[in-house]
This record gives sequence, structure tokens and C-alpha cells, in this order.
Amino acid sequence: MSTMRAVRVVGYHQNLEMTETAIPEARGPWDVVVRIGGAGVCRTDLHILEGQWAEKSQVTLPYTIGHENAGWVHAVGSAVTNVAEGDKVILHPLVTCGLCRACRSGDDVHCENSAFPGIDTNGGYAEYLLTSARSCVRLDDALEPADVAALADAGLTAYHAAAKAARRLTPRDTCVVIGAGGLGHIGIQVLKALTPARLVVVDRNPAALRLAESVGADVGVLGDGGHVDEVLGLTGGAGAEVVVDFVGENGSTAEGLAMTRQAGDYHVVGYGENVDVPTIDLISSEKNVIGNLVGSYNDLQDLMALAAKGLVTLHTQKYALDDFQQAVSDLDAGEVRGRAILVP
Repeated sequence: MSTMRAVRVVGYHQNLEMTETAIPEARGPWDVVVRIGGAGVCRTDLHILEGQWAEKSQVTLPYTIGHENAGWVHAVGSAVTNVAEGDKVILHPLVTCGLCRACRSGDDVHCENSAFPGIDTNGGYAEYLLTSARSCVRLDDALEPADVAALADAGLTAYHAAAKAARRLTPRDTCVVIGAGGLGHIGIQVLKALTPARLVVVDRNPAALRLAESVGADVGVLGDGGHVDEVLGLTGGAGAEVVVDFVGENGSTAEGLAMTRQAGDYHVVGYGENVDVPTIDLISSEKNVIGNLVGSYNDLQDLMALAAKGLVTLHTQKYALDDFQQAVSDLDAGEVRGRAILVP
């Protein structure tokens, strides 16, 4: 039996551990085993370690995390025809059935029979990963797995929210983006590609704001305590038509709603705190609070088309798989610009 290195959750509120485990095999007809070329490190991985997902995922410990994965096809099941050994691929984060109502309508994120590698089954902080044919998107020759891995989830989530926001934005509108980190810096680029609306970005970190402005933000606002008033000032006191909150904690939800104009949309993408708003305020202002999960397979195909055209570029800090703890610690400390990527 061949073995591989894999980084596993051995207990909540404990450090991750590197272990040797069996390389997965393509036993089912639609199985695809991928040799990992890059695995993104996500704030959700921190939340998993804090136990925030334990009840939702019902996962049995120990298991391997990592839900942003790209690499090369290593082995395929008997029925797989869309990819072959050696193909460069990025993976839609869910393994979906293809048969339920959600899958049939292209909304495979809400598949009734899905598995989520890195959340409720073994993920990509490893040398190999088991997924399915339905999850594989072949990469353009110009793209490399380690450079695009985090587009699989961070990018896909940002794309999903930005594309929803863009559907209502006009050239006269303002869209506020809260947070220019791992998700935000991708969301800004997607919004720039999809909408002519003015993009105002709010972040506490001046370096993150500089990155935001370099990838398409029209205005950067430092989150120094006066940022809500500054955004209201930029919008004639009314607030923005759309606010996309990639933070979702540390007070950003109340601030985001305060920056949203009447009948506007407040999209929450990042998470960690509750949205607390009196119902009378929701009704009198007719604001919409919109949740955003990861995007669909079709969203990922659209995002990869933008990436292949050079309209979306992932800013990455790469770490060797053995340096997983440093990557997690850097992310926790706010030291990562863009996205941290583990490279086996």
C-alpha cells in the first residue's frame, strides 16, 4: 500500500498534525484521484479548528482538511471520460450527485447528496485527493495549479457573490466591498470585470487597501472608525446600492448595513458573528440581507474564463506542505496578503 503525507485535524482547539496515510484509490466509476499541486489555506480552516463546523459537518476525527484544490489527474474510475491521467485541473469544492433537483438545475452547491472534501470528508492538505469527475474543471495551458488553487473556493465564493451583486448594479451605482483579503481581492477583480459601478473598498489594513486599488478599486477607505461616515459622504448620505461584506465579524455586519442605502442589498460572505437588525428597520428601509455560499460548477467555469483572460489574478503566498503550521499562523495573525497556498 502506497502512503502519502496528509495534514489532519486530530482534535478541536488542538494544532494540526502531519501524518502518513494511504493514497486514495479510484474505486467508483466516477472517482478521480488528483495529485495536489496547490491547496489554499482559508479562514474556514481556522474556524474548523475552533470547532465551529463540528455540528454542521458531523465529521469523524481525525481527517484531512483543505477545500481549495488544484493539481493533476492521477487516476480515474471506469466511467470517467471528461478528464484523463496527467490533465491539469481545478476542483469544484463539492462532490455532487448530478441527479437531484438542485444538480439538474445547475445549482449543484445545494446538492441533496453532496460531500465536501476538507469539510466533511478528507481534503487537500495532502499529496493526493479523492474527488469525482463532476468536480473537475480542466485548466487553461496558461494557468498552473499552485497559482489558481484558491480560486476553487475563495475565488468561487467571491465570484458567486460578485456575480449576484453585479446583476443589479448600474453605471450610476456604488458597490462597497468590506475586506480586501483572500476573498475580497478576488471579488474586487470580478466586480471590475462584470460591472461599471463605482467600487469603494473598506479595510483596516493600509497594505490591503493598496492591493485593492492595484486590482481595480476606485476608492479605498481605511477602516479606522470613521469609515461608515466616509462611505455615506461618498454616496451623498444615502449609502451604497450594494454592500458585499467579505468579513462578517468584528462589527462589520452592523457597519455594512449602515452603509447600505434604502432598498439596497447587503451581501454577507464572511462569517463569525450574528446579523442583528430590528425588523422595523428592515421593513422601513426595505433592505435585503443576502447570504452567499460557494458558487456552482458553472460559476467556476466562468471564473476560470476570467482567469485565463488575465482579468482575475490570485495574489498568493506559497508555503511548503511541511510548513502548514506557519501558513495557518500567518493567516490567523493577518500576515497573509491575498491567499496562502500549500504546495506539496
